[in-house]
Amino acid sequence: MADLILALDQGTTSTRAIVFDPVAWRPVATAQMPLEQHFPHPGWVEHDADEVWRAALQVCREAIDQAGGPDRIATLGLTNQRETTVLWERATGRPLHRAIVWQDRRTAAVTDALKAGGHEPMIQAATGLVLDPYFSASKIAWLLDHIDGARVRAEAGDLCAGTIDAWLMFKLTGGQCHVTDVTNASRTSLFDLTTLSWRDDLLALFNVPRAVLPEVVPSAGPFGETPPELFGQPIPITGCAGDQQAALVGHGALTPGATKITYGTGAFLVAHTGDRPVASTNRLLSTVAYQAGGQTAYALEGSIFSAGSTVQWLRDAMGAVGHSRETEAVAQALPDNGGVYLVPGFTGLGAPFWEAEARGAVFGLTRDAGPANIVRAGLEAMAYQTRDLIDALKADGAPAPRRLRVDGGVTANGWVMQFLADITDCEVERPAYQEMTALGAARLAALGAGLIDTLDQPPSGEPALWSPSMTEAERARLLAGWDAAVAGCLANARA
Repeated sequence: MADLILALDQGTTSTRAIVFDPVAWRPVATAQMPLEQHFPHPGWVEHDADEVWRAALQVCREAIDQAGGPDRIATLGLTNQRETTVLWERATGRPLHRAIVWQDRRTAAVTDALKAGGHEPMIQAATGLVLDPYFSASKIAWLLDHIDGARVRAEAGDLCAGTIDAWLMFKLTGGQCHVTDVTNASRTSLFDLTTLSWRDDLLALFNVPRAVLPEVVPSAGPFGETPPELFGQPIPITGCAGDQQAALVGHGALTPGATKITYGTGAFLVAHTGDRPVASTNRLLSTVAYQAGGQTAYALEGSIFSAGSTVQWLRDAMGAVGHSRETEAVAQALPDNGGVYLVPGFTGLGAPFWEAEARGAVFGLTRDAGPANIVRAGLEAMAYQTRDLIDALKADGAPAPRRLRVDGGVTANGWVMQFLADITDCEVERPAYQEMTALGAARLAALGAGLIDTLDQPPSGEPALWSPSMTEAERARLLAGWDAAVAGCLANARA
């Protein structure tokens, strides 16, 4: 009997498939593969789109086999790294270039020129986004301009462009569906938040032909189905959302004011704002949270570009620890941060600064500072950046979250979670089950397939909680040091 839900979670550093029991919402099968990142030039980040597809196919097959075969799978939901952009041939499904990853900064000159031309206020009003190479529009244009003949072929309808969800939907349906959901469309700089459609003036501004773009559909509902040869029999695809929006659904943060932050490669704070977009005056992003059952929900979002990737840098490039889990003991062993701050601007700084030219910097080094101080500073930076986002939310008039819901690999570090509670002066809640992006995709798929009537169900199990215990004076002292370090980093970037 088909009674299980397959969630495909394609992330920046790995691809995983999880099969859920939709009664208890617990996993019954899991498969995962790492994903290689390519850095052909400073500030450039790429993925092999074919590798993404091969990994997606393999992990789905492994998870389906573990769950008892394709007869058990009622439907499939997809969640994905957002903004990462692929260009491929419509007839063959062959990618024409490596995917340009969301972290990539190669189009900074393009977005800077548009900003200098005075276009940012109009773009932000229409799309909810600031002008930054993070988003997909300038990536699509770069691909069309740097691949021989691509622009002419795109205008003729021979090529498809899209984010990772669109790429995987095309491959999963045997080339039958070129679609994207509203949450991913809202991250392109080409999509109107109010009309929920592509805007011709933005297409013209970024020089992206409409013919290359996917059809935009809700987050829950029929997307298509897999051909029998992929998994042994057709499986309907009935849910899709970008990873951060899917995590919001997974947390059950479905009412205005509910806030979550996911600590993955980057970190992304998303606050539910209700049934209409809210314009930010503090450099946060207004975005679609999800569209399901005829209702559209919106959110404000703050993006931190380096979170888990900072820990990877400490481990792999600096050799400061042998394994990521060692960072907790290293931080705990120090009585304080010794005045050392690490600003992880490895691929620029995200919200609320949006400085594409920023680079990583360490401040406050003395003769007695060592690798342990830098490790602790890297962990502390995640909490400081989160506090910056919460301050921006407050300045935009959003209610301060009484409880911050967290997920992602970094949340296994109890020292970081306590420091986060202390610096944000907010209770921190980590659910018993951590895979919120996959859980959100599964719930959207279940709703789209008619297996459930509502998304409104919090994660099961008892969460872990951390409460703030730091004095206000100590919090203010540490934040003043952080603010000074960020100011120094920004000054260097703008010199």
